[in-house]
Amino acid sequence: MEITPIAHIRNDYTEKFGVPRQSGLVPSAVSEIVFEPAYRNADALRGLEDFTYLWLIWEFSLARKDVWSPTVRPPRLGGNKRMGVFATRSPFRPNSLGLSCVKIVGIALDSSDGPVIRVSGADLMNGTPIYDIKPYLPYADCHPEATGGFTDQIEKPVLQVVCPNALMDRVSVDKRAALLDTLAQDPRPSYQNDPGRVYGLSFGGMNVRFRVEGEQAVVTEIEFIQNPPSIGKETGH
Repeated sequence: MEITPIAHIRNDYTEKFGVPRQSGLVPSAVSEIVFEPAYRNADALRGLEDFTYLWLIWEFSLARKDVWSPTVRPPRLGGNKRMGVFATRSPFRPNSLGLSCVKIVGIALDSSDGPVIRVSGADLMNGTPIYDIKPYLPYADCHPEATGGFTDQIEKPVLQVVCPNALMDRVSVDKRAALLDTLAQDPRPSYQNDPGRVYGLSFGGMNVRFRVEGEQAVVTEIEFIQNPPSIGKETGH
């Protein structure tokens, strides 16, 4: 079977570092699903407005490999413990496919790019190819009693973000909440804990530098990128 992308994601995550680890963790981050020309048909979205959430099937397009390993090292386990690839959501999979649940924010049927779906909580990098879209069905897809395997034992700390007003004033109002929530999720690899290290996060045409001190993410600099990657350009995940 051969499959081709039907759409791609358009958002402010132009580099892999900083992309939320799972969908729904940063609901303030809004993305757009832009269809490829062959699929820009409003009839294909008929009835979608009656649903709240979507499933996206997409590709880890920066993780393509000719060979695969039956075990991987999940970053949330410190990167030094192996688990079966099918017991993880690692991008390094036989077919490099991802699955995400996102919330529908709005649907524009007559934009300059054809039908566009605005969603929140996506964990896809700008330009990531999308292969299918399916509605989320609460009666079938929701399982409150489910266990989460090794992830149930992992602490999920949320950092307090400290950003001086002079730096925050450089960020457009519509991007502030998503930026702060992204930093609060602690984008660092879980095995890095150097309070003196300064990290750089590319977000919405800005390079945001920060360090982590205890339970705080302290923003130290915000610079505008002179030639940021084009939003919507195929950059992968």
